[in-house]
Amino acid sequence: MFLNILVAIDDSAHAARALDEALDLARAQRSRLTIICVASRGSWRYLAGPYVGMMPTQEDADDAAERTVAAARARVDADIPVTTVVGRGSPAEAILARAKDGTHDLIVMGSRGRGPAASALLGSVSHHVLHHGRVPVLIVHAHRKA
Repeated sequence: MFLNILVAIDDSAHAARALDEALDLARAQRSRLTIICVASRGSWRYLAGPYVGMMPTQEDADDAAERTVAAARARVDADIPVTTVVGRGSPAEAILARAKDGTHDLIVMGSRGRGPAASALLGSVSHHVLHHGRVPVLIVHAHRKA
């Protein structure tokens, strides 16, 4: 039984599915839920071209993360105790630190499903958390359409 679930989200379809799974578990097991989104400037996507603008500031990243956790929080039923957290820095390290500090007994997160070659080149937050976490990790994939 999981009593204190940490769900890591961003603005992806994989994260939305992970939140759905975490909500189902929390309802079934009457668990506490913590939603974390990491405000990392490195995770921003932008189009490069001949006229590349300024990179987003940390404040921009913080604002985006706040909006993401607020939207996720709005999806949580009133009978599920929930906390929201905006982390900073490396997403994997922030998730692992929160799992440890918050005494969570399960981490739920989405996987982008990049495949082995892209993950080796770009890294994988979910793989890092899976291999370095001290609690079980549930990795959720979005539907094929996503």
